[in-house]
Amino acid sequence: MLIPTRRRTWSPRGRTPVVRYNYKHDRISAIAALTVAAKRARLGLYLQLRQNNFKAVHVAKFLRLLLAHLRGPVILLWDGGQIHKGPAINAVRDAFPRLHLERFPGYAPELNPVEQVWNDFKRHTGNSILRGKQDIRLHLHGSARRVRRSPDKLRSFVLGSDLPSAPWR
Repeated sequence: MLIPTRRRTWSPRGRTPVVRYNYKHDRISAIAALTVAAKRARLGLYLQLRQNNFKAVHVAKFLRLLLAHLRGPVILLWDGGQIHKGPAINAVRDAFPRLHLERFPGYAPELNPVEQVWNDFKRHTGNSILRGKQDIRLHLHGSARRVRRSPDKLRSFVLGSDLPSAPWR
């Protein structure tokens, strides 16, 4: 969103820092997948942005693109959101028998490593003044590039979640 995320910062003694912004409720919708290839111990981050909200048909398209990049069986862990259900998702599942869909418990963001990705992105845009949707896009793409270049950072997202231990550590 265009509303800045406030973070702790430094300023001269006695001067309270002020972040000025114009209140706009503009936002970009984002979907991400953090991939783990257990055999090669390789991690990846896939990201897609939209001007409007994601719906199940958009998630299905994202899944098809993701499956085009990944080989072998794919186990997808995700929450029970409405956009993760419906005929479009079922069609992808039926078309790709190597795709196995598993749901997180009801409300468990601590299990979802992608939540760690969003937290990292927000940390790097803290106190920034984003003037429009294009600024949000640029920040998100820049954060994704930064994170993709760091296998240790990607690994930290998985290890920072409360998922059970993985053998590829």
